[in-house]
Amino acid sequence: MSLTPGSDLMAGPPPTHLPVDPAADLIASGESAADVVRRLPASPLAWATFAQEARDAGADDVTVYAYSRVGYHRSLDLLRRNGWKGNGPVPWEHEPNRGFLRSLALLALAARAIGETDEWDRCSSFLRDSSPTAADELLG
Repeated sequence: MSLTPGSDLMAGPPPTHLPVDPAADLIASGESAADVVRRLPASPLAWATFAQEARDAGADDVTVYAYSRVGYHRSLDLLRRNGWKGNGPVPWEHEPNRGFLRSLALLALAARAIGETDEWDRCSSFLRDSSPTAADELLG
């Protein structure tokens, strides 16, 4: 490892900024989240929106857990393809990151609702480590 003058060894990994999710325009235009998931099944935003709509409609917590878990795993794939090495900031302020952050928050909340305390602890900590702003916004 070579050091460049002025490099900060304690700074940690750089923030990850995901590319724009093609589902964003479809959802914004009013297409249903279920239809967007069918068209773009790799989209974290589509799954996060699908999970949120299910939660808002009073769906069973297990259903919300399943939808958000798919969004979370699709997010991990996308994060890794975009240089994420398993940790580091994923800022809420970068709009394309919100599909991942929302999926993670919904997974945490659904895990807590079904009594899966270890998963709640892990996911809520992961969310706070990724983006304190997202954790405050989505978990309160």
